[in-house]
Amino acid sequence: MALNRNHSEGGGVIVNNSENILMTYDHIEITFSDIEPMPDAFKGTKKGSVFLTPYRVIFISKGKDAMQSFMMPFYLLKDCEIKQPVFGANYIKGTVKAEAGGGWEGSATFRMTFSAGGAIEFGQRMLQVASQEFYPGPPVVDGDMGYMQLPPPPYPGPMEPPVSGPDLPTTPAAEAKAAEAAASAYYSPVNPHNVYMPT
Repeated sequence: MALNRNHSEGGGVIVNNSENILMTYDHIEITFSDIEPMPDAFKGTKKGSVFLTPYRVIFISKGKDAMQSFMMPFYLLKDCEIKQPVFGANYIKGTVKAEAGGGWEGSATFRMTFSAGGAIEFGQRMLQVASQEFYPGPPVVDGDMGYMQLPPPPYPGPMEPPVSGPDLPTTPAAEAKAAEAAASAYYSPVNPHNVYMPT
């Protein structure tokens, strides 16, 4: 988990070029426990939005909190489960380990509450995507990433001639009609560009 690495100055989320956002939910509350000693950024309840990518979960805090954003790569998450209490909003609970150079050390238990709904859908999709992910996410980028243009597609080479359609069996009536039309058609030598056919 990395602290304050995935937000823009305007409060938006920053993802790498190789990522896309699969799901997003607003009105999220997150709390942390089991951290010794607890850094100031992890104290209290944080409110904001959560984003799911193919590699990680990203939380963006609303307001001017010490924790503006944090990300939890799937390979650092464990014991994640969806909870449905009788009273209160559904939430996702789990443990996350700190990423090397991520701004904090150790591990923490998190509780992500979906006060406007969506915990079950988000949690199921998160667990599905995490089970398909067998490698660490995209490399961490230090500093600003400039605009990177993709290389042009490779030259395809000469095109093959198009394949003709399938040979359809003809009926004797259609062949007879075509032969009759060909036999009775004529053209004028004065105007060879026009063909005259009976109707």
